[in-house]
Amino acid sequence: MKTFIIKHNRTILGSIIGGALGYAYYYFIGCSNGTCAITSNPINSTLYGIFMGGLLGSSFKNDIKPKTNKLHETKYRN
Repeated sequence: MKTFIIKHNRTILGSIIGGALGYAYYYFIGCSNGTCAITSNPINSTLYGIFMGGLLGSSFKNDIKPKTNKLHETKYRN
């Protein structure tokens, strides 16, 4: 579980921020008469924010490199 979180940290963080921003959009700007498909319901706007935040977060490159065995690299280099 820990390696999954480390590997997908940008996607998870983007989803959390996106969900918060999606709900904030509903709360402050949302459609009051119910004709807007996404912003008329807090669940829809939050899920949309989670989805978009996850997509945006996963588009950035993760800089974490896997650990390599230095002995293995020097032994088989030639």
